[in-house]
Amino acid sequence: MQYGLMGTGLMGLPLAERLLAAELPLIIYNRTPEKAAVLVDVGAVLAAQPSDVLLSAECIFLMLTDGAAIESLLLTPESRSALPGRTIIQMGTIAPEESREFQITIAKAGGSYLECPVLGSIPEAQTGQLLLMVGSTPEQFTTWNPLLSHFGPNPRYIGPVGTAMALKLALNQLIAGLTSTFALSLGFVQQQGVEVQQFMDILRQSALYAPTFDKKLQRMLDRNFANPNFPVKHLAKDVGLFLQESHRMNLNDSTLTTLAEILQQTIAAGLANRDYSALFDTVVPPS
Repeated sequence: MQYGLMGTGLMGLPLAERLLAAELPLIIYNRTPEKAAVLVDVGAVLAAQPSDVLLSAECIFLMLTDGAAIESLLLTPESRSALPGRTIIQMGTIAPEESREFQITIAKAGGSYLECPVLGSIPEAQTGQLLLMVGSTPEQFTTWNPLLSHFGPNPRYIGPVGTAMALKLALNQLIAGLTSTFALSLGFVQQQGVEVQQFMDILRQSALYAPTFDKKLQRMLDRNFANPNFPVKHLAKDVGLFLQESHRMNLNDSTLTTLAEILQQTIAAGLANRDYSALFDTVVPPS
């Protein structure tokens, strides 16, 4: 079987490398071909158009920025005509309703669709240790589970399309919440004259501790937000998607609304492409 992948950015690149390392034939597409050159060097075939991927591959992975990007590549007249008999595995983070709409549209065109958002970042993608959440039919999960296991050791079936994407958004809003509240506490103790090491020693021994705190601690202390695994703009996008859903469900999401504003302020400060720990600069402005 021939496989395809569209989107060779921060996460798409290591996913493609995992497939190639397993000696699976892979055709790829990226809007900026230069970003996919490293994959060509290790055996991938670079397509000139998205429709070329669909014409060549029976199973296509998507790791694209958002629903608009998926629509622009997958639902053009040229791409639609190549969808019959193709399976689309959508791995980027989009709204649950968007995912369900793509399932319906692709099914009408003669293709098959399932969602598989992931938790983890570049290091986990490189080592095949991502947490995979699958929204599909049980039959699709059984069929594609061995392939998905190249990316993570235990893909988990969540339910029909839309449920895995909802779970992914629920987890990503925790990223925003944990990071911002940690940034606030860290800045507070620093300015109150408490040694950061004492703060962390107590925190690590408590039920309040989350491993992400240590992952982001040094970045915040150094205010070094380069080489992101997950940039500010992507977290802001996911928080916005969560808020759309929570508004519809009449949840009191006022705390997350404030975090969304903090993320937008961070983007406005020119940090959109930096690691999401850069929100520390907004919560604790440099003196």
